[in-house]
Amino acid sequence: MDSAETERNARISPAAVLRWLAATAATAVITLLLYALRANSTTAGMVFLVVVVISAALAGRWLSFYSAALCALAFDYLFLPPYRTFRLVGAQAWVAMFSFLACCAIVSRVSERARRLTLQANERRADVERLYELSQEMMLYEGTETLLQELPRLIERIFALEGVVLTISDREQIYASRPDPPEGLLSSMRFMASSQNPVPFPNAGYDMMPLLLGLRAVGAIAWRPASLSREVASAVSAEVAIVLARTIAQETSARMQAAREGERLRAALVDSLTHELRTPLTSIRAAATTLREGEGLDEAARQDLVAILDEEASRLDGLIGESVEMAQIDANALEVKLSPQQPRAFLEETVEQSRAVLARHKISILTEEANFTVWFDSHLLARVLRHLLENAASYTPAGSHIRLTSRRSGNRLEFTVEDNGPGIDARDLPFIFDKFHRGKQGTKSRSGTGMGLAIARAILVAHGGSVEATSKPGAGATFRCWVPLVEQDPTLKIADKKEMQQEPAAS
Repeated sequence: MDSAETERNARISPAAVLRWLAATAATAVITLLLYALRANSTTAGMVFLVVVVISAALAGRWLSFYSAALCALAFDYLFLPPYRTFRLVGAQAWVAMFSFLACCAIVSRVSERARRLTLQANERRADVERLYELSQEMMLYEGTETLLQELPRLIERIFALEGVVLTISDREQIYASRPDPPEGLLSSMRFMASSQNPVPFPNAGYDMMPLLLGLRAVGAIAWRPASLSREVASAVSAEVAIVLARTIAQETSARMQAAREGERLRAALVDSLTHELRTPLTSIRAAATTLREGEGLDEAARQDLVAILDEEASRLDGLIGESVEMAQIDANALEVKLSPQQPRAFLEETVEQSRAVLARHKISILTEEANFTVWFDSHLLARVLRHLLENAASYTPAGSHIRLTSRRSGNRLEFTVEDNGPGIDARDLPFIFDKFHRGKQGTKSRSGTGMGLAIARAILVAHGGSVEATSKPGAGATFRCWVPLVEQDPTLKIADKKEMQQEPAAS
């Protein structure tokens, strides 16, 4: 909207009528004051000129012309001879009148131009501030989908619009600040994005512009009413295109990084399993070969070789089991099956299953109540606790104390495994639940794939819980895991819900 159209609209507004009335009253009052003071023509001409300048500066060209006409009539009627008549007699009177009119015209135009430039400068400053606010607000959103959902409302609020619609070339969805955009708008926007030419949508008062990234259109934006200048609209579309391109590029980079990380983890898994599987297989083959040849072996040596076979076969079975567990977790194939359990009996059975590993340690079990029933997947949680117990036994010296406890905490059922061994190095503590991570102490004291704690955490997450570890070097480590506390049969709750849903239908 240009300045001429703005002034035409201003002339018919109530505020414009009041300004014209105020200009008329001010001219009349000043004329009466000058006449009462018996001012001469020079003084009156200067004062009237000031009135015209003020009118041009405050209200624009047309009001200044109106004020100049009123001042010229008053100047001629009261201050140029012959007085109280509009006739001009003599060259001096004509020169004075034309000089006054020329000064009024020049000053009016200069003042009006200065006012227009000031208004334009203020509008540009406001546009720059709004564009800056838009750029800052867009930087706060993470993720392309979140940004696309909020961007139309953000543009509408900042630029005081009545509706904003956004479409992206590679997406079917349309993003709008208000529901139910007009029919046909999306097809028009896509056509405009492909042709890269601004196309108005007059039926609903929308204006549109392509989102250009260089010479390539990545989408289109439409807004209502069509009050944005082309410069501002171009700046908005450029900012939106740049931010969208940046966000999409970041997401693509993150996906590529995740893919590379997945490949790295798979390669590390293969390398680790290859190394770990070969070690017990080598021992098994060596012991089996020695037993088969059987030359020079007494009964004690034979029993030692049989023990090696049994130990290495058990180790090999554990490695294969960990690999299968990790594959199930990665494939989201874990299924949680809740069943009623008594924590005390569950913990005693879990310890008994790991008795061979825990034989050289002191084990104590503590529970809040002897016989309270809760619902959880005993098979999954037993796997977790065996990982933690065997981990504690492997990293602590013989004769050390391991404490296993359970308790209710709010809406959680917590299990804790504590030991009084050397603890976990502070540098390793943040990473102990990562796949294939093994601390410095672990690499020196025992072999393994580094998957045990990662498997334990993944099982608990699938169960709706989690695990955390704390440690004081030299004073032991504590692993606290939890699952949701379920004290009633969950199948009864499901049946009750179905009955409640069926009752209204039956009624």
